[in-house]
Amino acid sequence: MTDVHPRTARPATAEGMLAAAGLVDAHIHPDKTSWGDRWMVRRPAVTLDDLIRNNILALDEYGASVEDRAFALMSNALRNGTLGMRAHVDVSTEIGLAHVEGVRAAAERIGPGLTVQIVCFPQFGLLTNPGTLDLMAASLQNGADIVGGIDPLGVESDVAGHLDAVFGLSERSGRDLDIHLHDGGEDGLAQIREIAARTRAAGMQGRVTVSHAFALCDGSLPSLRATLDEVAAAGLWITTCALGPDPVPDLDLFASHGVQLAAGSDGVRDSWSPFGTGSMVDRAHLLGYRTGAITDADLDRCYRIASTEGGRMLGIPDLTLEVDATSATRLEFDSPTIAQLVVDRPSPVRVLRHGQVL
Repeated sequence: MTDVHPRTARPATAEGMLAAAGLVDAHIHPDKTSWGDRWMVRRPAVTLDDLIRNNILALDEYGASVEDRAFALMSNALRNGTLGMRAHVDVSTEIGLAHVEGVRAAAERIGPGLTVQIVCFPQFGLLTNPGTLDLMAASLQNGADIVGGIDPLGVESDVAGHLDAVFGLSERSGRDLDIHLHDGGEDGLAQIREIAARTRAAGMQGRVTVSHAFALCDGSLPSLRATLDEVAAAGLWITTCALGPDPVPDLDLFASHGVQLAAGSDGVRDSWSPFGTGSMVDRAHLLGYRTGAITDADLDRCYRIASTEGGRMLGIPDLTLEVDATSATRLEFDSPTIAQLVVDRPSPVRVLRHGQVL
């Protein structure tokens, strides 16, 4: 049977390095990071509401600007082989467009080696924070690329109203849509089915992402398999970050239903968590560890989810391609195989984009 996926690696270069596909961070929050800043003392949190409240309290506690912190994290990601990134950036009445402008400035400082898509993300509520939708619309003219959303039920308590707002903005602006959905259980699955139905009705197949989608990770839910079929039929993308105790997808089950999956870092050393490095090699390792990867094929799949699958999700042509030792865009690792690379977690020896050594 022909492998439908692009190869993520080919035999060694003349220097004996393994040539591998560029990595893609499909879900990260660079405006929240404390990378390159002083150590952040974190408050305890049990619920999502606790985490969001801590996020608001932390806004006045950073020593460095959004631009400088984002630049430090994104530079480290690039050094570790990340060539594409979808950055979820807060937009709210509390902060206006400042975070979007800061992350866009950081991306411009880094240059074309790292392709950055910015999602205008209503972390502190949309319907529950009047004025945020207008700010999101303005952000799309001031550095943001994609419309974001947050749990329509768990945060907003109004599934139809929230989805009307974000799908409406997406359709009016012609931008793609990426919705955070932490809600679990059958309520979570029902929201995902509604997102899938609206995606098909709007003709937006392949342009809508559900981030986290924890409900899709619960094999005990009666409607899981039917929901996975609807996700696939709508061409929805799902992102996973394999974080701490958070649920992770059954990769075989997702594959059997044709569900598209990419990986990201989520928060990196922010008010939510002291962990993270911005390295997608580390994230492929964590995904393999959390999903019980054993075989080389399992480990290769984790690298693919962290590289070429993310490239497909973001629509970046040179990050979706089959790679060999002559590819203009590639990473070079001192490792014999992708499987061992995922286990050992080395940094790349060289990072190349469009023929330029970065």
